[in-house]
Amino acid sequence: MLFTIDKKSITRETITLLKTKTTKISYDFFYIVHLIINYIMDNISTIFLAASLIIIMLGMGLSLVIDDFKRIFIYPKAVLIGLTNQILILPILGFALASLFPLQPEVAVGIMILAACPGGATSNLICHLAKGNIALSVTLTAISSFVSILTIPFIVNFSLQHFLDEGQIIKLDVINTIAQIMVITIIPVSIGMVIRKYKESFALRMEKPVRVASGIVMVLVIIGITVKEKDNFISYFQQAGLVALSLNAITMLVGYYSAKIFKIRNESAISIAIESGIQNGTLAITIAVVLIGNTSFAIAPAVYSFLMFFTGGIAIYFGIKKSRSLSKN
Repeated sequence: MLFTIDKKSITRETITLLKTKTTKISYDFFYIVHLIINYIMDNISTIFLAASLIIIMLGMGLSLVIDDFKRIFIYPKAVLIGLTNQILILPILGFALASLFPLQPEVAVGIMILAACPGGATSNLICHLAKGNIALSVTLTAISSFVSILTIPFIVNFSLQHFLDEGQIIKLDVINTIAQIMVITIIPVSIGMVIRKYKESFALRMEKPVRVASGIVMVLVIIGITVKEKDNFISYFQQAGLVALSLNAITMLVGYYSAKIFKIRNESAISIAIESGIQNGTLAITIAVVLIGNTSFAIAPAVYSFLMFFTGGIAIYFGIKKSRSLSKN
């Protein structure tokens, strides 16, 4: 034997020290494994969210044709009022509400990310059920989706610098952000439109399944954010709920009555109201989680995504009621 151990020389203190070191090594090992698993899961969830939005935007593209963009010349006044509400008035109202309410900085930034986003497939569906001008709704969604790739980086950067503390400030690279938004929104929409043009029967068949899948994905995304932010979710929900609801309701009212001031027909006024008030919550969540990398910024859009179905239901009720009233007259 190369060496021998004198059992008498091993004191109780030595054994205790060895146990302590072994425990510390085990703790360090499992802590590193925990960090690695968290890193992998975060990356998987980020990829899943980006892929989900791409599928949703592809589905939107399947429902669009070139004529949807040409309608700007058919309804110039209605399109201009709708886009002004979406691109200019909505962010201003979002900033006013985020500033007036006593919000955590993360919630305020989330409200602004949401206010920067265009409408989505959900707004088109609600508009259809509310007896609005579905052609105008689709046109506003399509045009605002393209315009917003330029406006989102500036609005989000402004909100990050305004609401976060100096040590927390995050700055998005504008060119890189525009490119990323194009990849997850404009390119899938364009591919969907190409499929619709050359494989129309396939596009029409896939429209409903993709819409259903989009709804399921939205629910899964919200559940995922709720689980990840479970420690802060209740306090964030209490703060974000009233602001998100206020933003949703006020922008709908402003959209409707601004259209009526300019003597827009009721069906088109309903479309402008819904397009102004129902935003693409999935895009807002994706910007928060994928582009900025902060799940807490996604709480407000997630809360909003729940509430918009409630306000959307009210819009459908009043839209149908108004439509029936006008048809009797």
